[in-house]
Amino acid sequence: MTGRIVATFNVGSSSIKLAAYGSAQSGGLGPRLLRAELAGLPDTPKLTATAGSGDRARAFLAGADISDLRLSVLAPQLVMAMEAALDQPLVAVGHRVVQGGRHNHASRTATPELIAELETLCPLAPDHQPHNLAAIRAVNAARPDLPQTLSFDTAFHRTQPRIAQMYALPRAMMDSGILRYGYHGLSYAHIARHLPEHFPAHRQQRTLALHLGSGSSLCAILNGRSIAASMGFSALSGIPMATRCGDIDPGLLLYLMSERHMSVDDVSQMLRKQSGLLGVSGISGDLRQLEAAGTAEAEEAIELFIYRTVRECGSHISALGGIDALVFTGGVGEHSWRARAGIAAGLEWAGIRIDTDANRQGATLLSPPGSPVSVFVLPADEESEIARDCLALL
Repeated sequence: MTGRIVATFNVGSSSIKLAAYGSAQSGGLGPRLLRAELAGLPDTPKLTATAGSGDRARAFLAGADISDLRLSVLAPQLVMAMEAALDQPLVAVGHRVVQGGRHNHASRTATPELIAELETLCPLAPDHQPHNLAAIRAVNAARPDLPQTLSFDTAFHRTQPRIAQMYALPRAMMDSGILRYGYHGLSYAHIARHLPEHFPAHRQQRTLALHLGSGSSLCAILNGRSIAASMGFSALSGIPMATRCGDIDPGLLLYLMSERHMSVDDVSQMLRKQSGLLGVSGISGDLRQLEAAGTAEAEEAIELFIYRTVRECGSHISALGGIDALVFTGGVGEHSWRARAGIAAGLEWAGIRIDTDANRQGATLLSPPGSPVSVFVLPADEESEIARDCLALL
């Protein structure tokens, strides 16, 4: 195999997604050579892999030792398994880091000082950031010679106007870093990059992108740049998600602690792990299970998700001054025709129409010819953005 190969790591609390990419002759991003996911962590781990060559995927699965799930052991093991399957050493590893803070507007090479800075941001993304950083430290400890790069989910949103990032709090609070950061930036960067390439004949100056999955958010993209996002200071905010509450009255939180005598930890656990679709339905945070359940509670959870998403769409369309394109991405956005249909129906006032058959079939272009707004379904691909960043930094 020729060319340089980089790996990407997207490490969360319940899964690890990784991939390997070659470089093009120009030095930029080349083909994806391998993609794998370790899901079901920590209780029911299951490793899967796909590759252009079936032998390569089988070799990775055969060589990946997942008997010890501690990241200090697991992350280096996965690196070695990738190198063995690809029969070539990696030249770098790129990582997704959820929270980059105020000053990281682009990807960066990992250094001890940068990792220490990012450690202070763990309270803003407690379900993601500690795992992101643990994997970086583990690879560095085992392979200090292997360069690592960091791609931040918040970086894409740093182009927003200052007014869009502000809270109406005392100025000293904002100056200390309490701002609307926005998340899912790597997914939105992929959309901003590839939508014009795939559909050059469609107008998309004002694009509203919906990343809908276990974590869900919206982003208003004007001429390829983020100008507003539904998530703010933390990844809890915005629309309801699988187990996260979305926007909530801060007065309610004060009430729960002062009158219901809930501790900070109790409130945090409820908002992050027990709310959203799971909390409303009492069944699951997985929309597929709710669509199959058919109970009144499940139906109400689905309806609330669609209703709140439509309301948030109105806010972002207003920020854009209109809309040319609507994009669905993420697990729910890509696979739930019902969610797409409900959201589109709620946005008919904005000129959004979708073809029923195309929607049920999961077509890439959902809007019929002549529609004033083009509606697309694009697969989320954070890995290629991380790999692109990694190769650029090399």
